[in-house]
Amino acid sequence: MNAAPIKTIAIIGGGSAGWMAAAALSNALQKSCQIKLVESEEIGTVGVGEATIPPVKYFNAQLGIDEASFMRETNATFKLGIEFIDWARKNQSYFHPFGQYGAEFDQTPFYQYWMREAIRGNISQSIDIFSMAWKMSEAGKFQHPEKDKRKIQSTFDYAYHFDANLYARFLRKYSELRGVERLEGKVVNVELRAETGDIEKVLLQSGETIEADLYIDCTGFYGVLIEKALQTGYEDWSRWLPCDRAVAAACNAAEGPLLAYTKSTAKAAGWQWRIPLQHRVGNGYVYSSQHLDPHLAEDELMKSIEGDALVGARHLRFVTGRRKKFWNKNCVAIGLSAGFMEPLESTSLHLIQYGIMRLLALFPNADMSPLLADEYNALTSAEYERIRDFLILHYKATERDDTSFWQYCANMPIPDRLAYKMDQFRENGILVSDERELFHNPSWIAVYLGQGIKPKRAPALTSYRMQVPVSERFSQVQAAMQSALKVMPDHRTYVENYCKSN
Repeated sequence: MNAAPIKTIAIIGGGSAGWMAAAALSNALQKSCQIKLVESEEIGTVGVGEATIPPVKYFNAQLGIDEASFMRETNATFKLGIEFIDWARKNQSYFHPFGQYGAEFDQTPFYQYWMREAIRGNISQSIDIFSMAWKMSEAGKFQHPEKDKRKIQSTFDYAYHFDANLYARFLRKYSELRGVERLEGKVVNVELRAETGDIEKVLLQSGETIEADLYIDCTGFYGVLIEKALQTGYEDWSRWLPCDRAVAAACNAAEGPLLAYTKSTAKAAGWQWRIPLQHRVGNGYVYSSQHLDPHLAEDELMKSIEGDALVGARHLRFVTGRRKKFWNKNCVAIGLSAGFMEPLESTSLHLIQYGIMRLLALFPNADMSPLLADEYNALTSAEYERIRDFLILHYKATERDDTSFWQYCANMPIPDRLAYKMDQFRENGILVSDERELFHNPSWIAVYLGQGIKPKRAPALTSYRMQVPVSERFSQVQAAMQSALKVMPDHRTYVENYCKSN
C-alpha cells in the first residue's frame, strides 16, 4: 500500500536558503503541496554579498530563470575564479580558475605535460598563464564561453558575484507566483510529538500555529528546529579550520576596471575577501579570535577597503562544522542551520543548492522513511567532508610562519584522506579524486601548485605520448588565447550591455 503524499511543507527562515528552498520546491511540486515560509524582518539575514561557483548556474536554469534578468535584479557581475594573495608566502599570488588549463591533446590533460616540463626545468612560467579564465581576468575581459569545444574560448567556466539579499527578494517573487505563502513572524516554541519525537507544530510570537508534514530549517546559525528543538548535535571542525569570526562591510565601487574575479588576501590571523558587484564592493575579514581582537580586525578591514563604507561593519561568530544529521525526524536543515564552512572557496550557496536538490531526489512520502534520511545524511556528510578537506589544504600547505596563526596552520594535523591526497601529488603528480568531487582536477592543481606543493615526478604516461613537441603545443595555446582576447569586450562593457542594474 502506498503511503500518503506530503501535503504541507513549512520553511522556517528566509534569506537565500529559505527562498532557494521555496523556489525549488514550488517549481518541482507545482502547487500540489501547500508551502509556507516564515521569516522575520527583525531577525534579518547574514547575506552581504555573495560569491558563487559554477553549479549555481544549473540551479537557476532548472528553475527556468533568465540569466540576464537575474543578474539585473541582483546587481550581479561575472566571476571567472579567485585570486589568492599572500597565502603560500608573502608577496606571492596564484589564481584558482573556473575551467581547464590549456587544451587537452593526446587524451592527456594539459596540466600533466606542464608538470613534466616544469620538473625537467624546461618551463619557468606559472601554470596560470595557460588558463583562459586567468588571461581574461588579468585583461579585464569577459564573454560567455563558446559551445564549440575546438575553440579555446570553450575552456573556461564562470559563476557570479551578487547581492544575497536581492537574490532572496528575487526568489521570493518567483516563489509567491508559484503559490508559496509568506508569513511574517518569529518562532517562540516548537512542540514535538511525544510518541515519535517528530515536530508537531511551530508556535509564532503572534500566537499563530504552523503545522506541516515536513519542516525545512533555514534559521541560520540559530538552528531553531534542527538543534534547539531536536537536539541533533554538531560536529566541530575548528581544529582544522580555526577561523571563527568575520567582520564585513560594503563600500562604493572604485573607478576603473570591473574585476571578474574574487580576491582572497591572507592576513595575519585569517584572510580578507573582496567581491565586486555592479555598484558596490563587498569586503570582509575572516579571522581567528584566538589570534586577533574583533576591534583590531574591524580597524584593519576598514583601512584596507578602497571606497567609502556604505554602512557600518557587521560582526559574525561561527563554528566551522556540520550537524551530526542534516535530516532528523521530519526536519531537514538547509544552509547555515545545516553547517558552516567559511567562504574561502565560495561554497555557501552550493551547499544550499546541494541540500535542496538532494532532498528533491529523495523526497519522502508522509511516512518519512528513515532510509531516505539515512541516504540523505550519508551523501550530504560526504559532500561537506570533501569540501572541508579542500579548504584545509589552503591553510595547511603554507610556508608562512610570520604569525602564531600561520604557525598553527602549518603544523596542525589534518584528516587522513587529505594527507594521502597531498602525499600522492607530492610524490607522483597524481590527483586522487572521484566523480563526486565538487572541485575537479584543475582546482586541486591550482591550489597544490599555488600553495607551493610541487610534484617530484609527473605521471609516467606523459613520457610515452606527445607526437608534437610540447613547446609547440604550449605556443599554440598561448597564441589562441591572445587571438581570443583581442576581440573580447571588457567585463564592464559586457555587463552594461547584457545585464546592467537599474
